[in-house]
Amino acid sequence: MIRSILIHPDPRLKKICDPVAEITDDLRRLADDMLATMYDAPGIGLAAPQVGVTRRLVVMDCNKQPEAPRRPIAMINPQIVWASEDVSTYEEGCLSLPNVFADVERPAEVKVRWTGIDGREEEEQFSGLWATCVQHEIDHLDGKLFIDYLRPLKRQMITRKMEKFKRAQASGLVQKA
Repeated sequence: MIRSILIHPDPRLKKICDPVAEITDDLRRLADDMLATMYDAPGIGLAAPQVGVTRRLVVMDCNKQPEAPRRPIAMINPQIVWASEDVSTYEEGCLSLPNVFADVERPAEVKVRWTGIDGREEEEQFSGLWATCVQHEIDHLDGKLFIDYLRPLKRQMITRKMEKFKRAQASGLVQKA
C-alpha cells in the first residue's frame, strides 16, 4: 500500500523515534508499504517517521539505474558503528521536502549494524550514494532533516517555501507530493 509522505514542517518529522522491540506482521507490512511508497515517489530511501510512524525503521535502495536489479533493504534499529574520517559532499534531496536540494557533507563511508526484517543481525559497510542515503535516513530516526546541516537563513528560506507549498497543496493548487 502506498502511504502518504509527511511534508516539512511537520512536528512528527522532528521526533526521536522509539526502538523496535519486536518484529511483528504489522512491522513487516509497514516495511513493505514503505518500500512501495519509496519506489512510487520515486526515491532511494524512506524512514518510518516520514509516513507518520515514530519507530526506528528505514528502507532504501540506491540502485537507480533501470537495468540494475533492485536491492531493497529494510533496517530495524539501524546504528552507525563506524564512520570514515574522509568526507564526501552530495546534493541531497528528501521526499519530505519536495524539489529542495542542497549540498551536505557527511562521512564518505560508514559501517551500519541493524536487524533485518527476518530478525537476523546484519552489518554492512556502505560508501558513495549508499553511505549518504543510510546516514540521511538514520538522521530521520533522530528527528533530524538534511536541511539541519545548512545555515540558519537557508534553512528558514526552505521552511517558508515548504509552508507555502503545503498551503497551495491544501487549497488544491498543486498535487500531493
